[in-house]
Amino acid sequence: MLFGLDGVEVGLIIVFLSLFAGILSGFPVAFAIAGAGIISFGIIAALDSAGILYHQAVDQSSEAFRDLVNTGIHPDTISKFRYPDLPLVIEPLLVGGWETALNRNISFIVNRMNERVFAGQSIETLLAVLMFVLMGITLERSKIANDLLTTMARVFGPLPGGLAVSVVVVGAFLAASTGIVGATVVTMGLLSLPTMLRNNYSPELATGVIAASGTLGQIIPPSIVIVLLGTLAGDLYSAAQEARATEAGCTDALTYLGEAAVVSVGTLFQAAILPGVLLALLYGLYAFGYALLNPSKAPAVVLDDDAVPVPGTGRRNSLTWFLAVPVILIGGSLLLGQVNVIGSQNITVASYSDASEGASLRTNVGEQCKASMIELHGQEAWDTAIAEQQAIEESGGAVVSHELSEEEVETALAEKIANAAPIGTGVAIFFVFLALVLTTARGVAPNADSRPLLIGGAGIVLAFLVDILLIAPTTSSGAATVLLAIPMALVLYGLVHAIKLLGRNELLRVVFPPLVLIIAVLGSILGGITNPTPAAALGAGGALMLAAYRKLHDEGRSGQVILIAAFSIIVMILVGVNFDLRITRDSVPFEDWVAYFVALSAYLIAMFGILFSCWVLLRGKVLPPIVRETAKVTSMVFTILIGSQLLNLVVISFGGEHYIQQFLRSFDNEFTVFLIVMLVLFILGFVLDFLEIIYIVIPIVGPVIYGGTMDPKWVTIMIAVNLQTSFLTPPFGFALFYLRGVAPKEVTTRHIYRGVAPFVLIQVLGLALLWLVPSVVTIVPNLMGG
Repeated sequence: MLFGLDGVEVGLIIVFLSLFAGILSGFPVAFAIAGAGIISFGIIAALDSAGILYHQAVDQSSEAFRDLVNTGIHPDTISKFRYPDLPLVIEPLLVGGWETALNRNISFIVNRMNERVFAGQSIETLLAVLMFVLMGITLERSKIANDLLTTMARVFGPLPGGLAVSVVVVGAFLAASTGIVGATVVTMGLLSLPTMLRNNYSPELATGVIAASGTLGQIIPPSIVIVLLGTLAGDLYSAAQEARATEAGCTDALTYLGEAAVVSVGTLFQAAILPGVLLALLYGLYAFGYALLNPSKAPAVVLDDDAVPVPGTGRRNSLTWFLAVPVILIGGSLLLGQVNVIGSQNITVASYSDASEGASLRTNVGEQCKASMIELHGQEAWDTAIAEQQAIEESGGAVVSHELSEEEVETALAEKIANAAPIGTGVAIFFVFLALVLTTARGVAPNADSRPLLIGGAGIVLAFLVDILLIAPTTSSGAATVLLAIPMALVLYGLVHAIKLLGRNELLRVVFPPLVLIIAVLGSILGGITNPTPAAALGAGGALMLAAYRKLHDEGRSGQVILIAAFSIIVMILVGVNFDLRITRDSVPFEDWVAYFVALSAYLIAMFGILFSCWVLLRGKVLPPIVRETAKVTSMVFTILIGSQLLNLVVISFGGEHYIQQFLRSFDNEFTVFLIVMLVLFILGFVLDFLEIIYIVIPIVGPVIYGGTMDPKWVTIMIAVNLQTSFLTPPFGFALFYLRGVAPKEVTTRHIYRGVAPFVLIQVLGLALLWLVPSVVTIVPNLMGG
């Protein structure tokens, strides 16, 4: 044994040293990873051929091994780590020689590329990476961060540590809109760092808060880390649970778990919201607390620039219009929803009856599977499933779906009509949102003429009355549109006036456009309307239009074309929600034909607006660098994906992956295993980038940490928060490099390292809180049905 180590252990050391040397060589990391795989395989093959490396494995032909298997222990769970007294046998490291291993790797790499990069199930989700990168870089180039930093500094500056708090707020806001760590850190470093230093802020606090806030984009959705990690986690969790079910003696994971072994990127976005907010809150609290304890190092600052118009003219006005009225509107809507005044008006009746639901667990299983399911779910859950199955059988078996007769359809339709709410949910949400816009405008400008706002409010009340008195569940979409035309005209009259009032307030003018884009993108994903890829495309198109509008505004030109295009998108969505646009039906009503052509016209106008935005940005020499940066970042991600597959196959070829998994499975407590993995990831974050960890380390440890009883959402978000720390840990933290490149000369590298140290500890504290209170991660997906 070389140095007293097993051959697999030596091989793992060679792979790590080759990877580390490749990264330090100065070559692009994407190519360094693939090169490290080739070089390490060559070294391992040479040592194996020379007879220097060999592996000590459990002798599966021994009597002791057979005795363990006869006791019911699965052979895959038997290893020299868990049973060190078992007889061992010496095997060559590369079974069949290096030629066989090389041929196997070449064939596997083709399959891996096809499955995970070019044509696999996850390729559509990976396309969201391109769209989110384009969205983030476009918003960064549109100088949205400049406006946000300036405005927030004026708002929070007068507070102790206010400039640092403003950086955290802007970092969280940019995280939800751009998610590009490098761009965020560089922008805030160029704009905020000089201002903070000029106002006697501690260099450590200034650099630390900028670097940490810039990394929030890695956890706050839409996060590229979560997209990449989610696509991988979904495959690992599904495969690991299928293997777990097989070991338990069941046919599949659905039988064993009682539910599908699925975790999606959209669900992970839901799970990441509260952890991201928690980290931002911890950053802000630290900055505020530091300022209270060290007022000379983080003083309150009143900037010399023109003050931001503060909404309202007094506390009473602010409490009324920004707290009391919104609470009344939203709370009243929720209360009316509970008593079925607001609710669904859907009266669609299926032509077939519903099939009866089966038992909560499958009970027609073998004895081994039964014992495993009882151990997992508990005796009570199994007895409940048995009782449910007996009730189904006593009632004649499961009810099969059958086609309903005309009388049954009419009866079901009459029942749905009788139970329909007077006010539709969609109408209520739409008009309550418009009411909030009107009331906010009233609070922003309490001394302005309020008559247009009152007219708009009267239109909202009239719309609800029309919906209650004149619009029945059986009313067609066309007739409902005509009936709501007059109320909508009144509302639009008040809305135009409200938008003018809101536009006078700098804070709202700066925050509102990107906030709408964030709500549109995240809302469509979190609400289950669409998956991340179309939502990312919506965000990319919206970012292009927003950047073009900003460009035209700076040039003193009208952005009316873009505003019309944005309005046409809203029209297109509203028409699509309220009308059936399937024109291939046998019979299409006239109103649906009208709605189809309206939606088609809105689509053409929207596409023209996006193309016009591209032309504006191209003419202004803004689009070319956006496209180049998007191509560079996306190419880097996918090249690392390809290179990491090659490195993974090298590790698999000499049994490194199986060796690590056997070591981890030797621990009885899965939380101990996960803690070990988290510590390893944290340490690797000092020397490796998050992409390398995702595509090199996670596939190795994933089958173990995703193959237990831990919630996959919680596991994935814990890993994501841990990976976020890799941007802050010296010496290879990317955020530190970005900040070092734009920091003034008086800010030293030591200042930056000392500045990020408290925020690394805050990251560890955040991980500890998520470990102790996992519901912070799971509560949002559970509430939203994820």
